[in-house]
Amino acid sequence: MFENVVIIGGGPAGLSAAIYLARADLKPLVFAGSPPGGQLTLTSEVENFPGFESILGSELIEKMRKQAIKFGARIVDENIKTVEISQSSSKVSQKFVSANSNEFQRIPTNSIIIATGAKALWLNLPSETRLRGKGVSACATCDGFFFREKTVAVIGGGDTALEEALTLTKFAKKVYIIHRRDFFKASKIMQERVKENKKIEVIWNSVVEEIIGEKRVEGIKVNQSWLNRSSQSESVKSATDSTDLTDLTDSTKQLLKVDGVFVAIGHKPDTDLFKGKVDLDEKGYILVKPVESVKSVTDSTDFNRFNYQRMTSVSGVFAAGDCADRYYKQAITSAGTGVEAALEVEKYIVESIKY
Repeated sequence: MFENVVIIGGGPAGLSAAIYLARADLKPLVFAGSPPGGQLTLTSEVENFPGFESILGSELIEKMRKQAIKFGARIVDENIKTVEISQSSSKVSQKFVSANSNEFQRIPTNSIIIATGAKALWLNLPSETRLRGKGVSACATCDGFFFREKTVAVIGGGDTALEEALTLTKFAKKVYIIHRRDFFKASKIMQERVKENKKIEVIWNSVVEEIIGEKRVEGIKVNQSWLNRSSQSESVKSATDSTDLTDLTDSTKQLLKVDGVFVAIGHKPDTDLFKGKVDLDEKGYILVKPVESVKSVTDSTDFNRFNYQRMTSVSGVFAAGDCADRYYKQAITSAGTGVEAALEVEKYIVESIKY
């Protein structure tokens, strides 16, 4: 028996799609992953999701899961192992998914929504993992509000890092940018904005070795072993002479007092499973583009034409959320694209399969 739709991913995008498709009586099968929930479960408080002044990320996911199940969605906390898409001369390609457990092997489905999300790249420090959600974050838009009149550090040197730093200046009293090189990779306009902002101070040629704190972030250990002090510019000297820096025993290492650390060294979309199956951009994000559907079997009216905004390069395969979003990466935008994908799947099934 063919499934109407299989949703791969149990974050805001996948669960929003599940709610809509379940209410449309399409009985979606959701593979939420193991562990389920995506990045939102790693967030402490969420204050920018409409309808909730403040809610824990894990609690928000749980509410969405219960709502989807209430309307008839089936949620399985398993990871998808393989995806097969065989193109044929027929209007609808054949699609199969296989999960990790033997119970879910090679499930045929009429359509797929890919909502596997993206992961922030981290420094891979034990202290970073321990203090994640306790002052360590990868999203200034999500968590900047909690650092009003505090001192924070942003790790990175690309556009993302500089954007994060500028966003944080709306809340924090002081923002340090810690960068391992003596120049930024970011665009010129972003560099100018950072240079002109008096709240931002750059510490060049430095890496973070450890994040200090037991229950909350209290500081970071900065290694400046790459720093050639004889060739410093005045701006570098100003940063490395900061009153927040305390010399440690090793002359190349210093302790910087901060209340929060924002890691901004990039994101990696969880799309390895789909390489060679659907079109990806150079960073691995799934490309979605307006795709004019084939006419239905009846081919009678213009009603049978529909512009699919969330369809991938393969007919019947849609993508939503952070795996197809290299810009916004917000829970609410993921949820919105999940709804879009669900509405398009419903239309696709009516047009291409049912009639």
